[in-house]
Amino acid sequence: MGKKEKGKAPENANDIKPPKLASRRINRKSGIKLGRTIAGKRERLETSSERMAARKKVQKRKIVRFSVTILIFLVFFGIAAYFMISMLNKDAELAEDEVKIEVSFNPTIEIVDEDAATSGKSITARMRSYIGQAEVDFKDLGYQPVKAVVPSGSIREVDFYLEGVSGYIKTTIDRGTGVTVEDADRMIQYLEEEDETDFEYIDVRIDGKAYWK
Repeated sequence: MGKKEKGKAPENANDIKPPKLASRRINRKSGIKLGRTIAGKRERLETSSERMAARKKVQKRKIVRFSVTILIFLVFFGIAAYFMISMLNKDAELAEDEVKIEVSFNPTIEIVDEDAATSGKSITARMRSYIGQAEVDFKDLGYQPVKAVVPSGSIREVDFYLEGVSGYIKTTIDRGTGVTVEDADRMIQYLEEEDETDFEYIDVRIDGKAYWK
């Protein structure tokens, strides 16, 4: 068989070889590889975002727990401070009361105890101090007390007689002399405005109320 000459067409059409196609296997591998790379990136991005979200949730929980702990501490601290202040105020009030009791007011007006003749007992030091203090308070408002009477059967009531006032003033040692005398003064002025100057007594033994007869 002789050599083929250059430039000549092949004698048989079957001798013509088709062009070589790219390997499907290679194309398949490259496509799968590309798909896996994109999916991996997406998975990594999703995993990273989920981790960030989880971290934020953990941080929020820590902040909430810390805030609640601080709030509870402040509440307990406020309650403890309130009770401590209340106790201190009570102690101060008790101390003030003790000072008031220790300060003795010596009355200069006449004191009449209607039960003294039968019982043989004299009035207590507390009542004597109350009468002396009330005497000072009446004088501060321009009145002149002339006599204090402890009615028969009573251990807390004291009736004051004032110069220029027709009736007497019923008081009790359970109330402070300051507010008692002020209530009596307001009642006397009211009766004068109503032209009721001839009365038997004014009763100021109850806080916030006054009676006259």
